[in-house]
Amino acid sequence: MDTQTIRARAEEYIAQEDNAAFREEVQQLVNDGNMEELSDRFYTDLEFGTGGLRGVIGGGFNRMNTLVLRRATEGLARYVDANAGVAAPKAVIGHDNRRCSKEFALDAALVFAAHGIKTYLFEDLRPTPQVSFAVRELGCTVGIMITASHNPPEYNGYKVYWDDGAQVVAPHDAGIIAEVKQVSGSVPAMSREDALSKGLVEYLGQDFDRKFFRMALDNVVSPQLFAQHGQDLKIVYTPLHGTGAYPVEAVLNELQVPVTTVPEQRDPDTEFSTVASPNPEEAAALDMAVALAKQQNADIVMGTDPDADRLGIAVPDGDDWVLLNGNQLGTLLVDYIFSAHKAACSLPEKPVFANTVVTTELQNRIAESYGATTYRTLTGFKHIAGVIRNLELNPGTGTFLMGDEESYGFMFGTKVRDKDAISAVLLTAEMTLHHRVQGKTVMDRLREIYREFGWYREILVSKYFKGQSGLGIMQGLMETLRNNPPAAVGDARVVKVADYLSGETIDPAAGTRTRDIDLPSSNVLQFFGEDGTVVSARPSGTEPKIKFYASVHTAPGVEDAKAEQQLNAVIEKLQATIHGWIAAAEEAHAE
Repeated sequence: MDTQTIRARAEEYIAQEDNAAFREEVQQLVNDGNMEELSDRFYTDLEFGTGGLRGVIGGGFNRMNTLVLRRATEGLARYVDANAGVAAPKAVIGHDNRRCSKEFALDAALVFAAHGIKTYLFEDLRPTPQVSFAVRELGCTVGIMITASHNPPEYNGYKVYWDDGAQVVAPHDAGIIAEVKQVSGSVPAMSREDALSKGLVEYLGQDFDRKFFRMALDNVVSPQLFAQHGQDLKIVYTPLHGTGAYPVEAVLNELQVPVTTVPEQRDPDTEFSTVASPNPEEAAALDMAVALAKQQNADIVMGTDPDADRLGIAVPDGDDWVLLNGNQLGTLLVDYIFSAHKAACSLPEKPVFANTVVTTELQNRIAESYGATTYRTLTGFKHIAGVIRNLELNPGTGTFLMGDEESYGFMFGTKVRDKDAISAVLLTAEMTLHHRVQGKTVMDRLREIYREFGWYREILVSKYFKGQSGLGIMQGLMETLRNNPPAAVGDARVVKVADYLSGETIDPAAGTRTRDIDLPSSNVLQFFGEDGTVVSARPSGTEPKIKFYASVHTAPGVEDAKAEQQLNAVIEKLQATIHGWIAAAEEAHAE
C-alpha cells in the first residue's frame, strides 16, 4: 500500500474515532511523518474472524480501539436483529483486567443499546467462563467477552458467543463476519445515562456471581471427600494478576479448603508486572507460586490465566516440583472423573468425552475403558461444544461428561460451553485430595496410568512471525507441507497424511486421497509416522504464529527408565524435523 493511501486512511480514521486518546495517537504519527508505524496500523484492517477480534491496542484500523470495536459490535447487532429468532433479543458482556477492557465493554453495550438490544453488563472484571454461563442462564441471544486471554499486555480482544453459550460457529460465524465487513464510518452509540434510564443496560453483581459459583460447585463429584479431608489439602494459587482471585477463593472457601494466593500476583494488573508472560503454560509464570509452595510444603500449585479460562498446575515430585502440561493434567482429570463417578454409581449409562485432534489420545483410551463414547474435534472449544449440541439434538445418544484440549483448557458438564478454569480448579483439587487420601501423589498416579496404557509424550513448537512478511512465511510453510508432504517425521516414515482443509486422508505409498474427514474445513495438517508418531501443523487463528504439535508413545508395560530414554530420543529428532521445516520456509521467503 503506497504512502498516499496510508495517509488517507489515517486521516479517515482520525475523522471517525470518537476516543480522543486513540485519535491523537494517530494524529501525532501523521505529524511526525512516521510512515513505518502508520503503515503497520493502516495497511490492513484488524480482521474480525470466526472467534471475534484480537490485536494490539492503539489507534488505527489494524488495532484494537473504540472505532474498530464499535464497528464490530454494529455488525454483530445487525446480525442479531435479523437472526435472533425472538422479538426482544438480549446480550451479555463481560471483561477482564486488560487496558481499556472496561471501557470497551461499555462501548459495546451502548452500541447494542442504540439497537434496542437489552444488555447485561458485568459490574467489574469477571472470568470468561462466567460469560458463557450467563448467556444460557439469562436467555441471551449473544454474549461478548473483552479479553486477550494470555497475550502480552499490549493486546486486547473480543470473543463472541451465541445463544447456546458457545463461541459462534456456522452459519452464524460467516453471517456475522459478512455484516461486520459492511460497516463503515462512525457508529452511533447511546449515552450511558440514557441506556440505564431506559433499562437497556443492566449491571450484574454478586447475586449473579453466586449462581455461577453454585454451578462450579455442582461439578464436584465427591463433596463428602472435601467434608472429611478438605482441611488437609494445601493449595498455593496465583491468578497471574487477572480475574481469577475472587471466584477461585470463593469456591474453595465454600468447600473449606485452605488456599494461599500469591500476594504479589493477587490484584489485577494491566501490565502483568511480575511475569514475562501471564500464561500458566509457561513454567516461569508459576515461579513465585512454586517458591511459596515450597515454603509452605503445599500439595499443589494452581495458576489461571488473566481471563481464568485456562488452568496450569505444578506438583511436588520427590525433592523437586514439576509443571504438568495440559495433556497430563487432562489425563489425570479424565482418569479421576470417570473413576469417581463409577465409584459413586453416578456414571451415566452412555458417557461422552471429547477432545481435539491435537490433544493426547491417551485420554480417549482412558475414557473408553469406562465405556465412554469419545469424539475428536478441531481445535477450539466451540467444536467441543458442538458435540454437546449434537447430543441435545439426538436425545438418548449420550451424556456429555467432560471435554478438553492440550492448551490447558477443560470443560465439565453442559452449563459452561467454553474453557472453565474455575470448575477445573475444584476438580483438580478434588483429584489431588483423592490421591492424597490414598497415600499417593499426583505424579504417582500419572505413572500408574502410563504403565497401564503406555507412556505418552507430547511437545508443542510455536513460531511467531512478526510484521507484514510473517503472513507470507506462514502461508508458504503450510503450502509446502500440503503440496510436498514430508516423507518422514523424525526417523519414522510417514504412512498417512490428514488434510483438514480438504477433508482428505492421503496414503503416500499408494498415492490415493480419500475424502473421509467428517469435520469442518480447517487449515490443519497431520502426519502419521509408522511408529505411532503424530505431528500436526496449525496456524493460529488469533495470533501471528504457527503451532506444531507432536505426540509419541510406547507400548503398555514398558519399564519407566526405558520408556523415558525411548521417548526422549524420538522427541529430539521430531524437534529437529520441525525446526528444519521452519528454517526452510524462512529461507525460501527471503530469496
